[in-house]
Amino acid sequence: MRYCINCCIHLLPNDLHRQCFRCRGPNHNNQKCPVCKGENKIPLYTDSKQMKLLAVLEVRTDHRESWNGFFCLRKGKLCSLIFGLIIMTLVMASYILTGAKHGLLLIPSPFHYGAFASNPSLMDNESLSDMKDHYQPSKMNISYVKDYPSIKLIIDTITSKIEFMTRQRPDLEELRKQEPHMFSVIPNKFLPNSKNPCWYEEYKGNTTTDPYATNSYALYSKRFRTIFDYLRKVFWNHLYHYKDKHYRLRCLPHFYIIGQPKCGTTDLYDRLRLHPDVRFSAIKEPHWWTRKRFGEDGFHDRYPFFYYLDLFDLAAHQIFFLLQSEAAKERGKIFFFIIGEASASTMWDNNAWIFFYDNSTEGEPPFLIQDFIHAFQPNAKLIIMLRDPVERLYSDYLYFASANKSVEDFHEKVAESLQLFENCMLDYSLRACVYNNTLNNAMPVRLQVGLYVVYLLDWLTVFDKDQILVLRLEDHASNVKYTMHMVFQFLDLGPLSEKQEALITKSPASNTRRPEDRSLGPMLPTTKAILRDFYRPFNTKLAQVLFDDAFLWKRT
Repeated sequence: MRYCINCCIHLLPNDLHRQCFRCRGPNHNNQKCPVCKGENKIPLYTDSKQMKLLAVLEVRTDHRESWNGFFCLRKGKLCSLIFGLIIMTLVMASYILTGAKHGLLLIPSPFHYGAFASNPSLMDNESLSDMKDHYQPSKMNISYVKDYPSIKLIIDTITSKIEFMTRQRPDLEELRKQEPHMFSVIPNKFLPNSKNPCWYEEYKGNTTTDPYATNSYALYSKRFRTIFDYLRKVFWNHLYHYKDKHYRLRCLPHFYIIGQPKCGTTDLYDRLRLHPDVRFSAIKEPHWWTRKRFGEDGFHDRYPFFYYLDLFDLAAHQIFFLLQSEAAKERGKIFFFIIGEASASTMWDNNAWIFFYDNSTEGEPPFLIQDFIHAFQPNAKLIIMLRDPVERLYSDYLYFASANKSVEDFHEKVAESLQLFENCMLDYSLRACVYNNTLNNAMPVRLQVGLYVVYLLDWLTVFDKDQILVLRLEDHASNVKYTMHMVFQFLDLGPLSEKQEALITKSPASNTRRPEDRSLGPMLPTTKAILRDFYRPFNTKLAQVLFDDAFLWKRT
C-alpha cells in the first residue's frame, strides 16, 4: 500500500500518480487530476481491493473551507494563549502581594557573573603545577568582584538589626496542652540506678500480634526491615509477666548528638558506636523531634511517639536481660550502657512549628524542640559538633545541590539568600527569621544553619551549660583521639583497652566529600569574604558564650 503525501493520499495499483499535476508543479487542478477527477471522494484501497465495510475518506476541495478551518485553529490557539497569560498574571500578582506582605519578595538577583578564571586552589596552598592540572585557563572576569560593595551593604543592614534577645521559657502546663499524648506515655519517674530513662509499659497484645506492624520506620530500607524482623522474633521473650499482665521495657536516649549537619556528626556517631558501653537507636537519624512528629512540615502523616520508642527496643531488650540476670539482682546497684541518638537536625530545625502552634509572638515560635526534651529528660546530655560556618555552607551546597554545581552558581545563591534574609530582618526579629519556615525554604542555600549561637542560646534557656559539650570539627580532624577522650569524659564512660581505643580513634573518617565535588575546588575568594562578613558577628557572640576564641574561626 502506497501513499502520496502531497495530493491524493492513496496511490492506486495502476500507478496513476505519474499523472498527478500537483506533484509536477504548483498549479494542481483537482478536475484534471486523473485520481481526483469526477468525485470528491476517494475509496481507500488495501492490497488492491476496495474496503466496502469501512467508511470512505472524504477529501474536501473547497479552499475556502480549508482556510476557514485554518483560521478557526489559529483562533483557538490564540484564545488558549490569552487565557494562559491571564492565569499566569493572576498567579504572579498573588505571589507578589503575598511576598510583599511577609517581607519575603523574591527579587531577581542583580548579581550576574561571568566565568571565573582566577585560581581558587591557591587558597589551599596548592602549587602552580597542581593548579594547572585541575583548572583550564580562561580569561579573567572580575564582575563578581565589583558586586562585593553592593552585597556588603546588605550584610551591613543585617548586622545593624542583630539583637540577641533572651527567649521566654514556656510553662510546663502549656507544653502538656500541646503534646498530651507524650505526657500520658512518659512517666514522671524512671527505673533507678540507670543513666537511661527507662520504664515498664503494659503490653495488651497477644502472641500473634505484630508490635511493629504499623511502624513506618520499618519501611525505610531493607536493613531496617531486617532489624524489625529480628525484634518481632524475640519480642515475646523480652516481656515481663506480672499478675496475668505483660509489660515491655521502654527507653529513651541518655544523650543526643544534636548538630550540626556537615560538621562531622556522622564520623562522631560511627566512632562512638564502637564503644562497648554505648548503644544507639536502630536508625542513625530518626529526625522524630524535629520532623516526623509533625509529619514533615505538616504535609505527611505524623509519626506517633511509639514509632520513636520502638527504635530503642534493641537496647531495651539488652537492658531487660541484665535486669533479669541473677548477678544484677545480687549487686543491687546496676549501671548499664548508655543509649544515644544522633539526628543532626535536633539543634536547629524548628521549621514545622508554624503549622501547629498559632499563638506565636511577632513571628517567633512559642515552643521549641528543647522545651519538650527537657520536660521529659531534664538530665539529658547534648553533644554539638560545629565547624567554620563558611566552609559548612559550601559543603552543604555541594552535598545537596542536584545539578549544575559550580563556584559561580554557589556565589549567586549566596547573594540571593542574603537578600531574602535582609528582607526578613527589616520587619522581624532575628529569632523569627531564623525559625521562619517560608524564608528557610525560599533561600537557595541554608544560611541559617550556620548561625550557631542563636540556636545554642535557645538551648541554654532550658539546659545547663555543663549538660552541653560543644566541639569543633577542625579539632576533631586534627586530633581524633583528643576529641573522643573529651566525649568519653563528658558521658562518664569507663576506660578502654589500647585495642579498643585504637579501633575507635584510628578508623577512617566517615562521610567525607565526594570526589566529583572535590573537583570543583574551593569557593570563590569573594564569596568567602562575603560569608565571613555575614557570619562574623554571630561567631563573635559564640566565642563569648563559650569563652573560646577558637570559635571565631580566624585561621580557617
